[in-house]
Amino acid sequence: MREIRVLRAGMVEHSLVSKAMKELQKERIEDKIPDTLIIVEHPEVVTIGPKARRDGVEVDGYPTTETDRGGGITWHGPGQLVVYPIIKWEVGEQSVRKIIGILEDWSIAAMGECGVESYKDPSMQGAWVDGYKVCSIGLSFLHWVSRHGMSINVDTPGSRVENLEGCGMTRGTHTSLHQLGYTHDESGEPLDILRFEEALLETCEEILKRTPMRPENWTPEVLA
Repeated sequence: MREIRVLRAGMVEHSLVSKAMKELQKERIEDKIPDTLIIVEHPEVVTIGPKARRDGVEVDGYPTTETDRGGGITWHGPGQLVVYPIIKWEVGEQSVRKIIGILEDWSIAAMGECGVESYKDPSMQGAWVDGYKVCSIGLSFLHWVSRHGMSINVDTPGSRVENLEGCGMTRGTHTSLHQLGYTHDESGEPLDILRFEEALLETCEEILKRTPMRPENWTPEVLA
């Protein structure tokens, strides 16, 4: 089974990681690097995709930046686990809908490892818990190498996620697992960012069909 490199970035500005992803995507297309996962948190920012720009969506009260991934608007910030798969997808995987489904299944499997039951909803891609969206997915592709990825709201601050609306998304659609009461598992262990990161790596081989390497500490400047 193909291995996948794991880069653990910590808290890094979205713009820095976005720039690094473009270079990593290029290197993956040229087979200079293996399939790669970036695991990161961002300071607060709302990314505005092409659909939101076409629809004239305005976001007030939040720092914003434009992005070239699919979809509308997405909140990023502390307490949210973000995973960016720089993956060269195999011929049998080369369907945008199929790849989004794989990432949905991955988030659902990881949350299941933590004792949280989640599911898909045909109204909007991602993963849902108790009627609320806790996981968002947005991708872009070049030669079937993906960039951007998936975010899981674990313990986001205040009501910043809940108050965001736009692109057909009503206020209160999104929330975090802690807001829903999922703060500890049945054994009393905390459900924090690290726990969900570990769960994603534990389920990576089963869902992504790629074996994760030992995580490496990484900053975008290393590959700038």
